[in-house]
Amino acid sequence: MIPLSVLDLSVVTSGTRPAAALRNSIDLARHVDGLGYVRYWLAEHHNLASVASPAPDVMIGQIAAVTKHIRVGSGGVMLPNHAPLVVAERFKMLEALFPGRIDLGLGRAPGTDGATAYALRSRLDRREGDDFLERLHELILWETREFPAGHPYHNVVAMPDDTKLPPIWLLGSSDYSSELAAQVGMGFAFAHHFASHDAVDAMVHYRNRFQPSAWRASPHAILAVAVIIADTDEEAERLASSFDLNRLRRDRGQYLPLPSVEEALAYPYSDSERTSILRNRSRLFVGSPATVRKKLQPLIDASKPDELMAITAVYDHEARKKSYSLLAEAFGLVKPAAA
Repeated sequence: MIPLSVLDLSVVTSGTRPAAALRNSIDLARHVDGLGYVRYWLAEHHNLASVASPAPDVMIGQIAAVTKHIRVGSGGVMLPNHAPLVVAERFKMLEALFPGRIDLGLGRAPGTDGATAYALRSRLDRREGDDFLERLHELILWETREFPAGHPYHNVVAMPDDTKLPPIWLLGSSDYSSELAAQVGMGFAFAHHFASHDAVDAMVHYRNRFQPSAWRASPHAILAVAVIIADTDEEAERLASSFDLNRLRRDRGQYLPLPSVEEALAYPYSDSERTSILRNRSRLFVGSPATVRKKLQPLIDASKPDELMAITAVYDHEARKKSYSLLAEAFGLVKPAAA
């Protein structure tokens, strides 16, 4: 069966404090670790009332410390926001503390608005345009120590120097990252849950053009999808109403906490808003375990991912945990052996 993983945004819900979302992330990680999920990734977002965690490296350490089997990583670090040396140091530290259990996923986007992106980068050496490739190259050089003689960084060492960087993954929602990941021989994760680009095209493109490297001998593609599962289709649809209203607001630039089911059901939707909701449902898989498995299978068959990564945003934390339990049931997940 296909391995299952989790992408967690530490979603803030209306009427609760962001700190509760962080604690819920730790609780969810413990839960899915016990179910046999293979990976737990944290995202980086800034200045969003709906997302509690702007620092995935901090959350990675907290979650790795309270879990036993699951790999923990970033989905991802937005590399343009950070000096590559800082990223190298932090993830070497994490790998040293939790050897063999850390992933370094990298993204190109700022994960925020323009003003916040400027505030994050204003003290860095800013360059005009997209400097992701330059930053990625520098990050790799901190690992390989191939700065040429005479380079200002030649004698600078990313500590701890007895620990390698964890596996690097490139994240994307278009064909750019799939092409780049294939060229440099790294893992690739495609964000189906918000991409407008065709997932099958990106995944097949990556696999067909992959070039083995020191980072990875063979391609490994992760398909990230949004799912909401409950015991029945009707209950899952009820839970998904929060997602529907939240997505409608996001499309208007309103990044508010995730609304409750009651708030979403009471909202007076116009015909055009209902049309938008139906359109957005193309990126969300809702239903009972059997229904979601049936909906997902054609996409899995066509894109042939090595791993399915699920993001589940529902108002009630216990319902979210149950959704991941039911997803594990739908795909016949085997629990890890006791430590």
